[in-house]
Amino acid sequence: MYNLGTVFRFEFVRTLKKKSFWIMALAFPLIIGAVFGIIYFSNKASTKAAEDTKNQKFSLVVTDDSGLLNKALLAQFGASESTDKQTNIDKVTSGALDAYFYYPKDLSKDTVQVYAKDVGIFNDGRYEGVAKALLQQSVGLTVGAQKTAVLQDGVAFNSATYRDGKQFDGIKEAIVPGIFLVLFYILIAMFGNQMLVSTTEEKENRVTEMILTTIEARTLIIGKILSLIALAFIQIVIILVPIILAYTLFHSQLALPNLDLSNLPIDPLRIAIGAVIFILSFLLFTGLLVAIGSIAPTAKEAGGFFGVVMIFIFGPLYAVSLFVSAPTSPFVVFLTLFPLTAPIPMMLRNAVGNLSTTDMLLGVSILAISSIIALSIAIRIFRYGVLEYSRRMPLSAIFKK
Repeated sequence: MYNLGTVFRFEFVRTLKKKSFWIMALAFPLIIGAVFGIIYFSNKASTKAAEDTKNQKFSLVVTDDSGLLNKALLAQFGASESTDKQTNIDKVTSGALDAYFYYPKDLSKDTVQVYAKDVGIFNDGRYEGVAKALLQQSVGLTVGAQKTAVLQDGVAFNSATYRDGKQFDGIKEAIVPGIFLVLFYILIAMFGNQMLVSTTEEKENRVTEMILTTIEARTLIIGKILSLIALAFIQIVIILVPIILAYTLFHSQLALPNLDLSNLPIDPLRIAIGAVIFILSFLLFTGLLVAIGSIAPTAKEAGGFFGVVMIFIFGPLYAVSLFVSAPTSPFVVFLTLFPLTAPIPMMLRNAVGNLSTTDMLLGVSILAISSIIALSIAIRIFRYGVLEYSRRMPLSAIFKK
């Protein structure tokens, strides 16, 4: 194993020099940056359009059969009243009038009708906004501010929930442990193919024969796996740093949700459990993908198995609601303990706080054993299947040897 450091450095540096690695590594932050940019300029344009709309005046006639509109408020909006509905509709149609609002007698059964001159798809909404504002403000003047807030769902609520005698906020509690689940998906989705082809490219280039004359197969494959793990953590940093900076520096400009991270609950036990599950899950699928890359003669053929692996990883997403609402059901327990589907159930249940001690201990133990077995099989497959260039080596032949 004295060549392990040499293999690690070679694989690590070689991958860092590839343009494809940096394209994949920077793709996610760039996409996030583009989305944030679109949100920023869209919010800016919407705010400007709203301000311009407020300053725009248009001729308005109103028919109020409901009797709810306030006369003084109509005068403030520059609206005049009329009882001739059809005549005013004709004026709007001909362009002689900008807008006409008809308020029916029974608003609980009939709809308010708005007729207006087209001023563009983004500005036409101003007419309905004014019609609604006239009605809400008029009614608000009669029932008072407090009742208006209730009717318009403007009353704020402050909720406190408790678990085991302590205040418990499920959403905040899940943020830090849930980060491991997000990182796992990002790494597998963006870095999985690199794991898959890392062992097939030398086979296709026929340089493995020369490498194995000086380096033992086990040393070579372990060095590759360690380099993949190191590269994965580099990608984690590349992904997280721009997101944190964007949220910190441009929170208000992007109208992002206001998360008070100053009192974010930190549960060291759940964080540690999440980290262990994340590491073991990553090692398991790294070993699995490297084994597939070793057994397949070409990267193209190995790519066919990648979809199967993705089914096991992303398949449990369809049962996410069950992981939260029915954590003790046999189906959820099975997905939690079955190693190929375990990452999502275990990390999600750990994040929301319903992963029982029994399920946690069994799941972590099974994941640990499975990751060791997967890595051992990957090394064995690489040792016997790395020189197969023309066919996919049968597993029976590998274990028979």
